[in-house]
Amino acid sequence: MSNNTENIVSSDHAADTVSSNSVNMPESISLDKWADSGFEWQGEVVPVSFERLMTLLSTEREQQSLQLSTHLYRHNSVLHLSFKLVGEVWLTCQRCLQPVLIELTDDYDIALLNDDSQIRLIDDEQDHLLLDEIITEQTPERLLPLKKLVEDEILLKVPMAPKHDDCEMATTQFGEIPEEAESENPFAALAALKGKL
Repeated sequence: MSNNTENIVSSDHAADTVSSNSVNMPESISLDKWADSGFEWQGEVVPVSFERLMTLLSTEREQQSLQLSTHLYRHNSVLHLSFKLVGEVWLTCQRCLQPVLIELTDDYDIALLNDDSQIRLIDDEQDHLLLDEIITEQTPERLLPLKKLVEDEILLKVPMAPKHDDCEMATTQFGEIPEEAESENPFAALAALKGKL
């Protein structure tokens, strides 16, 4: 199989499973080709390959690859994207400014609805998205932005202000505080001014 991800998106081959040995994670999946027959991809993904996540990553530790397996399938006439993510990333603790390890391992399942009328076909707790809202590019094929959807879920999983459970606030002091500055009354200048008025 080709190493070109565009061939994965638009291939006419009936092979439903693509492994990491043959290609990198596809950016998109052609719904015209795979929505009815199903699509699977599994392999390793480096955290820095996600542009928005990359800005949050700590540069002080080496980031390990994430294990990812994805499955596009239809259930009760509703298209679903499920994926399993295994791994963790190093972010920067907002308290001590040292690297903090954030666990990402989880199972995800998103119902991809054609319109609001399909909501009745899924469970109340089921995560769902409208296809019209996530397929924004005007192309001859309807392309599901697989990589962006996975990154969206990762960004929802990571805390907005990552912190260690127990660490000290990072403080930096430049030089020593002069003794006279410590003992000087901040209102003395005001009293002196008032006397001049």
